[in-house]
Amino acid sequence: MAEAGVCAKQEDSLPCVILAGGLSRRMGGGDKCLMPLAGRPVLAHVIARLWPQCGRLALNANGDPARFGGFGLPVLPDGVPDFPGPLAGVLAAMGWAESLGASAVVTAAADTPFLPNDLIDRLRAAAAGGAAIAESPDEGGLARAHPTVGLWPVALRKDLADALAAGEHRIGRWADAIGAGRATFPIAPHDPFFNINTPDDLAEAERIATLL
Repeated sequence: MAEAGVCAKQEDSLPCVILAGGLSRRMGGGDKCLMPLAGRPVLAHVIARLWPQCGRLALNANGDPARFGGFGLPVLPDGVPDFPGPLAGVLAAMGWAESLGASAVVTAAADTPFLPNDLIDRLRAAAAGGAAIAESPDEGGLARAHPTVGLWPVALRKDLADALAAGEHRIGRWADAIGAGRATFPIAPHDPFFNINTPDDLAEAERIATLL
């Protein structure tokens, strides 16, 4: 990497922020994105998926940023107290992107190691100048939203700040309220938005990683 958090890409590449501000209760606390998967931290897999697609890359996380020092990324804490959820991370991402002069920012969760290689292109197409979130079919073929994976115009920053101040903590509900588009991704040969919440999920991720 030529410079921490910076990619040499085309001028219209969007910045991306990896959301790692959660409390990981189902994993017993701590940073699940730092747990090993196929010989390296889960977060390293997420970075490897996003890095070729984005203009700049940062991490949204709370607490001591030194624990992420080895990844060479800017660490953006929530600007809203009491861990209100990923919407606070999206707000922090918007503020960072705005400081870069970007019109929008892409977010993805830190526990999704198999993100699609065409994620940002398809989000942009679904956004059509607005916001968009990812979705994939469930086992029954019904669409399942993955709202932490989304593209967000920085022009919506005040709208989001107002929603958080009013008590909105559900990222999917806010995405629906602003009319976010949907970018649909296939789940074969695996769900690209598989996320690690429990020890069993981590074991399944190890199995998927052996097939890639």
